[in-house]
Amino acid sequence: MRRAQSALEYLFILAAVLILVMVTIRVVFSSVRALNSAVTEHIDTIKDKILETL
Repeated sequence: MRRAQSALEYLFILAAVLILVMVTIRVVFSSVRALNSAVTEHIDTIKDKILETL
């Protein structure tokens, strides 16, 4: 009985860790996507300003 309980506890801990890893990966990817969008927008603005001054 104790071995089954230990195995079940191990599986719950493993599931919790996997959920945390998935949430972390999702946050990192959404942050990278937002950063990429902001940088692209900033580059476009700088390009426009450079072309205006020429």
